[in-house]
Amino acid sequence: MEVVILAAGQGKRMCSDLPKVLQPLAGKPLLGHVLTTARQLEAKRICVVYGHGGETVREALAADDIQWAKQEPQLGTGHAVQQALPLLADGDTALVLYGDVPLTRVQTLSALVAAGSGGKLALLTEFLDNPTGYGRIVRDGAGRVTRIVEQKDATPEELAIREVNTGILAVPVARLRDWLARVGNDNAQKEYYLTDIVALAVADGVEVVTAHPVAHWETLGVNSKVQLAQLERVHQAEVAERLLEAGVTVIDPARIDVRGELSCGRDVEIDVNCVFEGKVMLADGVRIGANCVLKNVKVAAGAQIAPFCHLEDAEVGAASKIGPYARLRPGTVLGEDVHIGNFVEVKNSRIAAHSKANHLAYLGDADIGSRVNVGAGTITCNYDGANKFRTVIEDDVFIGSDTQLVAPVTVGRGATLGAGTTLTKDAPPDTLTISRARQLTVPGWKRPVKIRK
Repeated sequence: MEVVILAAGQGKRMCSDLPKVLQPLAGKPLLGHVLTTARQLEAKRICVVYGHGGETVREALAADDIQWAKQEPQLGTGHAVQQALPLLADGDTALVLYGDVPLTRVQTLSALVAAGSGGKLALLTEFLDNPTGYGRIVRDGAGRVTRIVEQKDATPEELAIREVNTGILAVPVARLRDWLARVGNDNAQKEYYLTDIVALAVADGVEVVTAHPVAHWETLGVNSKVQLAQLERVHQAEVAERLLEAGVTVIDPARIDVRGELSCGRDVEIDVNCVFEGKVMLADGVRIGANCVLKNVKVAAGAQIAPFCHLEDAEVGAASKIGPYARLRPGTVLGEDVHIGNFVEVKNSRIAAHSKANHLAYLGDADIGSRVNVGAGTITCNYDGANKFRTVIEDDVFIGSDTQLVAPVTVGRGATLGAGTTLTKDAPPDTLTISRARQLTVPGWKRPVKIRK
């Protein structure tokens, strides 16, 4: 089987400089969803017919398993498929998909291809209460498909037909090549319709069969930002349902956004308005509070992420507690039972088991041992304006509030840093290090008062 994806449309109704097939759905371009489906079908060849957006589309989704065919000018769907014909092999079946129809299931397409086995032409059709805008499936008295008529070319009787063409079809390549060479453009749009091959197949005695999607939304296309938003919610609702069926507690299925791959263990709970991007793994018993964003994150068993946290390219150890209002930036790796509290930012740092930074701290480019207590207002001064340096804090260190550690610097095992210390040299282990101005009380000093005018 070979897949042809039609992705040359301009998408004027999007009112956007971004090509339509690159508009994002669940964090991935519309065309990216279709390509993922094609790969899951294990297609022998994937050919994308592109036009508007040109090299922008190719560059955004370039891959070794994709072949590209340019359609210029755009003269209809039949003309678009013709551009791919030189890349297709006559002995195969071509499955035609659309770059702006992102959510068709693999199972639906597999059933369509199976229905078309033995040299038949297989159409994916469905029945709509309001078929306005769709091409109608015309059948004879015996129920056999005879042709497809487009909305603008249909008679009043044909407009009453509820079975519509989705545009998705499976066809032998050799037959497709012959039929497209015979398709004309004698229609209201003066375009070469792919759907015209149906009448040619009937005339040649080729059986035309149909298959149907399980859900209507599988064949919905995107032509405007309104439709894009509607399909986004359809997709997210399906994701939420799958999570619920797998045992994940999703507090409100209408308020979750998965923009990548989310895997969850047992007894995971996700509160409202959480966003998951990239690849996120939540182990058993993880709790995610409201309004959190997680991107490319691993969270180990029993960890709790309090509300309003932002985690990116980070790992959270088992039974750790993060937030609220904490930020873990790329390169952060936390051990078991680590506490990162409100308004604490960690970047490119490793923090070992049972250490805590509970309030108002910045820990960047640091290696922190076990059972370390980081006081409120502590920062690692890792950047000199040109280069970054690391801070090493060994096990069992206590760091007082409002401490600055000017890297590169090492705090020895068991050391204590007094509050307000600015550490510019290594602190020896098991000792108290203090760097602060001597306290002074001035007798007889009085606070200034306003001068009367």
